Amino acid sequence: MKKIGEYDMIIGGRQAIDGDTAQVGPQIAEKLGLPTSRYKFAETREEFDAAIKEIGIPCVVKPIMSSSGHGQSTVKSEADIDAAWKEAQEGGRAGAGRVIVEGFVKFDYEITLLTVRHSGGTLFLNPIGHHQVDGDYRESWQPQAMSEVALAQAQDIAKKITDALGGYGIFGVELFVCGDEVIFSEVSPRPHDTGMVTLAGTQCLNEFELHARAVLGLPIPEIEQYRMGASAVILSPIASKVQPRYRGMADAVVEPDTDIRIFGKPYTKVNRRMGVVVCNAPNGSDMDALRDKCKAAAAKVEVY
Repeated sequence: MKKIGEYDMIIGGRQAIDGDTAQVGPQIAEKLGLPTSRYKFAETREEFDAAIKEIGIPCVVKPIMSSSGHGQSTVKSEADIDAAWKEAQEGGRAGAGRVIVEGFVKFDYEITLLTVRHSGGTLFLNPIGHHQVDGDYRESWQPQAMSEVALAQAQDIAKKITDALGGYGIFGVELFVCGDEVIFSEVSPRPHDTGMVTLAGTQCLNEFELHARAVLGLPIPEIEQYRMGASAVILSPIASKVQPRYRGMADAVVEPDTDIRIFGKPYTKVNRRMGVVVCNAPNGSDMDALRDKCKAAAAKVEVY
């Protein structure tokens, strides 16, 4: 081993992403006795067909190593089965292999409950509502309105899941909510894409600052919600290996309390997320209006 000199901390290795949780999430929820969707793993096409038959249609098919919904699809009829297998084999990060078939869950809305494990215990951010297309985040908002009963249940599930996983840092715990009932979906042991809404200045520390403090062992006294926030992604309409360019950014941020983040990705794919617009408003404002404002601003940015 080569000595590299003085250091405070080294962060390395592969990114811990949703693929880890597509495999671990349902299993750990089952072990802890938490409500989750029915699921079945499949290594081969024969096992996959059997899993579809056992779980039933409709169902969701995911590769075990993926992110942002890549390789994921919904089987709504038998006509979708072949395409779902192909997508899971070709769209995941680990290549062809093991997939998970999950039962379809009926819900009123989805949330991400960002949960911070740190040296002083466990803290929860206000719940984040989000909208997805084909399993990929398109917009998020904070806070998501929910009943006190549902919120308490969500926090209980998030704490049990993150305690079982261990370690310090921020976890994106995704949950389905139907009335006062909460069902575990998956957990991402990292800052979460829907959590980019915290870059709108919704709270005292954004998700990246919280994650850094936690892994460094720095104190996090409390998390205070300063204002409401919304985020909307900037999508690429083109596929190109040429360094992308952007126009319309000045128009996007002409409204007050609006900001933009460009991710700096070196090339584009169709519908690839290239950046995000974030907006905020005083607590108690109209959330639907704030979301509309944010989406309108994001639509002004063109990737070319």
